[in-house]
Order: sequence, then structure tokens, then C-alpha cells
Amino acid sequence: MAAIQKLLNIALPPLSLVLLSSFMIPFLIFKVLIYVRKLFQTDEKLENKVVLITGAASGIGEQLAYEYGRRGAVLSLVDIREDNLVVVAEKARSLGSPDVIIIAADVSKLQDSRRFVDQTVNHFGRLDCLVNNAGIGKPSGFKDWSNASEFTSIMDVNFWGSVYGTLCAIPHLKTSRGRIVVIASALGRFPLPRFSIYSVTFH
Repeated sequence: MAAIQKLLNIALPPLSLVLLSSFMIPFLIFKVLIYVRKLFQTDEKLENKVVLITGAASGIGEQLAYEYGRRGAVLSLVDIREDNLVVVAEKARSLGSPDVIIIAADVSKLQDSRRFVDQTVNHFGRLDCLVNNAGIGKPSGFKDWSNASEFTSIMDVNFWGSVYGTLCAIPHLKTSRGRIVVIASALGRFPLPRFSIYSVTFH
């Protein structure tokens, strides 16, 4: 009996991870694609609207910058990776955005969040939409974390990064009757093995 239990303890965790991944990853991709499609299936006029996107240097934030650019929005792109932002900004302009600024900032710092909101409003005169997209994470078993500060860095970006940006943007969005968009993760509701800390930050 002990041998069987030991075998199950060895075999079941990776097997469950494989099975969950085979179902969850396609499901998560499908949900993101449906959301993005719904986001842009609207009659709302985006031409010359001021859109601030965090985490815009790659991934979903980068693709949102291109889509908003195609629809004529002016963009404020925020990320800690300034070199990547330069490339994204150039492409967004080529796709149709009339004006794009880039701001190197860390969303996990309140003072940086104030700065990128203020710079956006000072440059464009208003703010119409805030897209909280910045996020970080890595798959790792809880027992494999050796430094608790790594927990806080993920929480600071994924949770507080959206909170700080939203708090700083709300007065301007009230004036413009604008929108707040938060890109989160289905893992907040359907966690997977080795993503416990990441999932908590979106719960």
C-alpha cells in the first residue's frame, strides 16, 4: 500500500498538470480572444481619443496599442522596457495613430503611476481610457520559492499596479467620462498547479 501511495504521489502531480494544461490553456486563450474581440466590436468612436496602456512593450499591451492605433486613437504607452516601447510606438504610428508618447515607468510604484498619468494629461490635455495591462509571473511550486520578496514583487505589479494607475487616473476619467479596462487572468478563478502566487494576484 505504501508503494502504491508513493507511486501516486510521484505520478499524479505531473499527470494532473498535463491534463489541466491540455484543457485550460486553450480555454484561457479562447477567453482572451473573445474579450479582445468584444472590446473592439463597438460603435464607440476612438479617433483622437487619448488611451493610456500599461505593459505596452509586448504581448497583449503591444497588440492593444496596434489596434487602438488602427482606430485612430492617440496613445500613451507605459512600460519599464523603454527600448521595446520605441519600436511599438513607431508601428502604432504607422498603423494610423496620430500621436504616440512613450513613458518608461514602474507601475508598482505610486510615484511612477502619478507621473505617467500626469505626463499623459499634460501632453494631450485629457485622458479618455486607461488600460491596466502590466503583469508579471512565472510558474513555480510554492516550496521552490526561496525569497518571499519575489511574492511581493508579483503582487506589486499585478495588483497594486492596477490600483495605483486607476487611483491616479480617476479624476481625469471623471472629467472625460472615460473608461477603465483591466486585463487580468482567468487563472484568478481557475488556478493551475505551479501558478499559486500568480493566481492570487488576480483573485
